[in-house]
Amino acid sequence: QIGVDSSGLAKQFRPRSAKGNIKLCYKSVTYSVTSPLSHLPQTFTAWCNSHLRKAGTQIENIEEDFRNGLKLMLLLEVISGERLPKPDKGKMRFHKIANVNKALDFICSKGVKLVSIGAEEIVDGNVKMTLGMIWTIILRFAIQDISVEETSAKEGLLLWCQRKTAPYRNVNVQNFHISWKDGLALCALIHRHRPDLIDYSKLRKDDPIGNLNTAFEVAEKFLDIPKMLDAEDIVNTPKPDEKAIMTYVSCFYHAFAGAEQAETAANRICKVLAVNQENEKLMEEYEKLASELLEWIRRTIPWLENRAAEQTMRAMQQKLEDFRDYRRIHKPPRVQEKCQLEINFNTLQTKLRLSNRPAFMPSEGKMVSDIANAWKGLEQVEKGYEEWLLTEIRRLERLDHLAEKFKQKCAMHESWTGGKEDLLSQKDYESASLMEIRALMRKHEAFESDLAAHQDRVEQIAAIAQELNELDYHDAATVNARCQGICDQWDNLGTLTQKRRDSLERVEKLWETIDQLYLEFAKRAAPFNNWMDGAMEDLQDMFIVHSIEEIQSLITAHDQFKATLPEADKERMATMGIHNEILKIAQTYGIKLSGINPYTTLSPQDISTKWDTVKHLVPLRDQMLQEEVARQQANERLRRQFAAQANIIGPWIQTKMEEISHVSVDIAGSLEEQMNSLKQYEQNIINYKSNIDKLEGDHQLSQESLIFDNKHTNYTMEHVRVGWEQLLTTIARTINEVENQILTRDAKGISQEQLNEFRASFNHFDRKRNGMMDPDDFRACLISMGYDLVLLPPFSNNRDDCSLTAGEVEFARIMTLVDPNNTGVVTFQAFIDFMTRETAETDTAEQVMASFKILASDKNYITVDELRRELPPEQAEYCISRMTRFVGSDCPSGALDYISFSSALYGESDL
Repeated sequence: QIGVDSSGLAKQFRPRSAKGNIKLCYKSVTYSVTSPLSHLPQTFTAWCNSHLRKAGTQIENIEEDFRNGLKLMLLLEVISGERLPKPDKGKMRFHKIANVNKALDFICSKGVKLVSIGAEEIVDGNVKMTLGMIWTIILRFAIQDISVEETSAKEGLLLWCQRKTAPYRNVNVQNFHISWKDGLALCALIHRHRPDLIDYSKLRKDDPIGNLNTAFEVAEKFLDIPKMLDAEDIVNTPKPDEKAIMTYVSCFYHAFAGAEQAETAANRICKVLAVNQENEKLMEEYEKLASELLEWIRRTIPWLENRAAEQTMRAMQQKLEDFRDYRRIHKPPRVQEKCQLEINFNTLQTKLRLSNRPAFMPSEGKMVSDIANAWKGLEQVEKGYEEWLLTEIRRLERLDHLAEKFKQKCAMHESWTGGKEDLLSQKDYESASLMEIRALMRKHEAFESDLAAHQDRVEQIAAIAQELNELDYHDAATVNARCQGICDQWDNLGTLTQKRRDSLERVEKLWETIDQLYLEFAKRAAPFNNWMDGAMEDLQDMFIVHSIEEIQSLITAHDQFKATLPEADKERMATMGIHNEILKIAQTYGIKLSGINPYTTLSPQDISTKWDTVKHLVPLRDQMLQEEVARQQANERLRRQFAAQANIIGPWIQTKMEEISHVSVDIAGSLEEQMNSLKQYEQNIINYKSNIDKLEGDHQLSQESLIFDNKHTNYTMEHVRVGWEQLLTTIARTINEVENQILTRDAKGISQEQLNEFRASFNHFDRKRNGMMDPDDFRACLISMGYDLVLLPPFSNNRDDCSLTAGEVEFARIMTLVDPNNTGVVTFQAFIDFMTRETAETDTAEQVMASFKILASDKNYITVDELRRELPPEQAEYCISRMTRFVGSDCPSGALDYISFSSALYGESDL
């Protein structure tokens, strides 16, 4: 085995300048010659003779004729066009070794590192070493300069063959061995460039030997390519020697090299057009996505601005549930679309800068700032809608409570007033006895006392009705009518009461005696009865509370009420004692009682019944209060549970936002490492989403329990949602900035070391550590990198008051590039764009014009046929549809103006 380190086996291409010059960079690759050598001597001998003929000589035996080094040195001079050192003329072994060493040194000077090949093996006639050396020479001087679309030499030659033979039937070039066995590929190459030499339609795939010999004979006779291969050997070998085929095929490449200039020009045009088409597609996608997002916002805002209140709590709660569905289901995908829209816009602008195209200006109203403003408006309306919903729910809750309370008080009042007007309108005193008149007077006094006691309830009913009107109760008309009826009735009662008193007072002098016991019973029973009515009303009164403190206040009031029950029982027993005394007197003196107290409608049975009712309502009230305590305790647990999570998540989001603001400045390593680190950082943030979802669940439970405040935390769910959306947007934007830096690096050919140097310079002058430089820091950074931007002192005698220094003018020009919007700061992306623009160039309009001129055979116009012949169909039709007609005297009909088209690609146009 022979180790041959050949740069021709591995090549990397990188643009050196805008003029298309190519700098070849070689990597050391060890190549082993292990395949059979049956074809190589014949092929390599023929290849060497094709060059030695130019010097008037040739070789017969490749392993013998190069042993003295003379013809080897001559071969290198012919193929390189350079002079080698003068050979030694002696015939001794050391003379031969010296000549071979001169040849090997020359090969090494061309960037080829020879491994395990020494002059002694060549002088000794080692056939494998000799063939390995010749193969290295072929790779270096015949194959390595072959390049198609920045591929390696072998891949470039294979791609060239594939493109040239693509239109031909029965030809499928995939390698340099079995793809050439039937001879059709060689015939197709010849026919593609010289169709007059071979009639390809008459060739048959089942005649490989005939096809190969035809190609060999035509190439030798008309193309000056010697026969290097044997047709029978190729056909009968399962896998022909790859190096022999490559050597022979490379001769066709060089023979047709002149025709490749047009192909190169066409490739350049295709590349430029492909970039333009891709940019147009990205613009269309941006416009479509922006239109859809803005349309969604336009449709959503009217829904959120609708403040039509519902009349029932159920309907308002359904609206709240619809709003939650919007927050959970409909809005999150739109947040992602907005973030993706910003990323697509930044990527498109970066690609346009890299391809030397004008910046993309979206349609009116579809700028990123327009979308951001629309989104901001949406969130403001959304926030107002949520506040309105909660306010409406509280209002309806209050209204339901007040309406029920109004109904209860009205029912009790109407129950009390029933029949009172008829009673007051009676004229029973006209036919009553003196005792009955006195009884009626006392009874009327008791009624007046009762009437005064009910004044508070009437005022409460009026106050509740007024509050219901102020809160816009949906059935306010019914409430007002009922309240007005009660007030009118109350006024009428007052009038009737006063009239009856006047009538009784006129006959008061007729009254002489009063039954003191009945009177005392009536006077004591009426207030006690009123107290029991009030107690029953309070014990049945509905309540609404929102905290433990409020319910505790109600419990305290209830406890105070229960403390008054013993005194009330004493009063009841005293009142009942009066009645017992009446019965005792009647029994003692044999008085027959009618069973009716003339001074009051209240009976002892009424007092006992109401007292039993009060005692029954007390434990029921206890139970209601305790149930409310349990509910408020559960609400408090929900508040604490939400606060515990919110007080962790809120600071966590703030910390992550601060970390992200510094990550693009502090992170080290290559851009790919930065990208991996940021994506891992992003994944960690996404993994935290479960905590947000859990907090959303707790928040929903709180709202379902009508909890609207939380003293245990300053964070609301709205704060957390906004912070979370900002966090996701910020990390996505940071990743996009690194992606654009990678895109810039790869497109401009900037090495990682250069990027690191740019980063180090930027970080050094980023005084505030916020990822931006102010103009003074940017000027200092440029000066440190060798730019002549030194300013004259303010009061220098050399300064012309009406002129600027060259440094100031140059710095002003640079600032228009890095800060076109006059923001007063220079971002890292703008800094990278400027530095890459300074260190590398891209295609220009002049280069595209020159390429079109080659395709047009140096004419100032190009025809449709020429475009379709030289360009792929898609790019050809693209040019035809956008080129204007050429205006000139000596041009055929349908000639196209490629000069204005090329200028439009790099200027302000609709392309």
